Amino acid sequence: MSTDVTLPALGESVTEGTVSRWLKQVGDTVEMDEPLVEISTDKVDTEIPSPAAGTVLEIRVHEDETAAVGAVLAVIGVADTAPSAPAAPVAVPPAPAVPPPPAPEPASPVAAGLEPTGPAASAGAAGTEVKLPALGESVTEGTISRWLKQVGETVEADEPLVEVSTDKVDTEIPSPVSGTLLEIRVHEDETAPVGSVLALIGQAAAAPAPTPAAPAPTPAAPAPTPAAPAAVAPVTAPPAPAASAPVPAGSAPMAPAPVVPAPTATAGALRTESDGYVTPLVRKLAAQHGVDLASITGTGVGGRIRKQDVLDAAAAASQPAPQPTAPAAAAAASQPAPQPTAPAAATTPVPTVTATAAAPAVSRVRGTTEKMSRLRATIARRMVESLQVSAQLTATVEVDLTAISRLRAKVKDSFKAREGASLSYLPFITKAAVEALAQFPKVNATIDTEAGTITYPDAEHVGIAVDTDKGLLVPVIRDAGTLSVGGLAKKIADLAARTRASQVTPDELTGGTFTITNYGSTGTLFDTPIINQPQVAILGTGALVKRPVVLNDAELGEIVAVRDMMYLSLSYDHRLVDGADAARFLSTVKARLEGGDFGAGL
Repeated sequence: MSTDVTLPALGESVTEGTVSRWLKQVGDTVEMDEPLVEISTDKVDTEIPSPAAGTVLEIRVHEDETAAVGAVLAVIGVADTAPSAPAAPVAVPPAPAVPPPPAPEPASPVAAGLEPTGPAASAGAAGTEVKLPALGESVTEGTISRWLKQVGETVEADEPLVEVSTDKVDTEIPSPVSGTLLEIRVHEDETAPVGSVLALIGQAAAAPAPTPAAPAPTPAAPAPTPAAPAAVAPVTAPPAPAASAPVPAGSAPMAPAPVVPAPTATAGALRTESDGYVTPLVRKLAAQHGVDLASITGTGVGGRIRKQDVLDAAAAASQPAPQPTAPAAAAAASQPAPQPTAPAAATTPVPTVTATAAAPAVSRVRGTTEKMSRLRATIARRMVESLQVSAQLTATVEVDLTAISRLRAKVKDSFKAREGASLSYLPFITKAAVEALAQFPKVNATIDTEAGTITYPDAEHVGIAVDTDKGLLVPVIRDAGTLSVGGLAKKIADLAARTRASQVTPDELTGGTFTITNYGSTGTLFDTPIINQPQVAILGTGALVKRPVVLNDAELGEIVAVRDMMYLSLSYDHRLVDGADAARFLSTVKARLEGGDFGAGL
């Protein structure tokens, strides 16, 4: 008897879903309520559990295909052939390892190669499972970025074991116990659902046994691995019969072939020789250009090697290639006699210097194609969804921050010495915005169009957009209204540093009610930021510039003075926030900042 797996109702307005990934394949056994398939909708990615225990007999909706709610995704039942199939292969490998003395010797090394997996599995059965923990309310899976430990290495409890990347954040998973890493089940660049077993940790006794068994079959197997003996034999034999036999001629091109085993060692070196985290893209790029990552000093956060570092190293390595013509330069040195007769050559070096200086300005990414990262794809999708969901407008005011500049100049040095954080303009702006949010709760609200409700939170949870190598991330300052300017400065610095170092948790990236983005830090005067849904407003801060401004002096009347000016732009959801609401909010923030009365919070 079989059971249909149907797509359940996933929300009031959700009518269909797309199959993201099947966690089980045809022929696999599945337990009741065990995650079976991942479904993606317009609002959420979720796992569909199995309604019954049995074997997956049929998959009707494949990955990346869309099905309506109630459609049959798969069929689960009882398969008669399932138990016999696994039993046969398990019993076969140990048997051939013992009997074959004469001809089947090439099969015995194969069997010997299978034996190490046997004890590893048995040892792993007694170990502790390292599972992918829940990394946030909406996070259902993670991708292995890098294993910090390899099989056979010891690890302490709570010691970082593996780096995991999600749609929202990169984080380290600590070891739950102390012991030896016996098995890695999910390798680098592979994706696993939350709760799946990533590795096994226990006490390894059979670990050294597999290592001598593995090298033994390699030299003794002329048939299965002809490439290795063929590469070694021609190295010694061909020198004498090089002209008599055509075989050495074939072996001569095979001389570079012995380098084949080297790539495996090189690939391992690319992962281990670099002190910092190296993304799979960077490793692949380094392998393509023949760049040794151990010789590169990373320019990213914490010394991390970036893609541009590899490209620059590849460009630098290509420059010495023309330099081997130095002997030719010596020959050319005989030519300077005719060259002095051309005084016009003095003008030539000038363009040469200009061309050399302009070369680094051209990005090496030009003309290339790369795969969009999960984080970048998620950001892109949410930005488009934000524009489609809400009616967005932007209002802008110009603020005189001269009073803030004078206050900041007085206290920034002592503040940094006392608190260990720099005092920028952003904490002052954040404080003024938080106070205004309490007066204008519409700007701090959220809209649920399905339920037809508007929620006005009782606190201000402000997200601060942080520019990282991976994209724009928005960690959240909880209860920002309870913090002073100094407290906000420390909190902003802490969140920004941990976000760029991939040390924030998914929970720190959710729950915001209002967002501030500081695009002025890169020189932009003003912009139209996109609302971070389900919020209804986002404040953008422009660059601080000195500008002559007409002031009204009590004694002198209208005068012109040089002031520190900044544009503040508020993008708001016109479904809830009217233009007048946005204007009143911005005017309140402007008046608070121009007053400059923040000394008590420092």
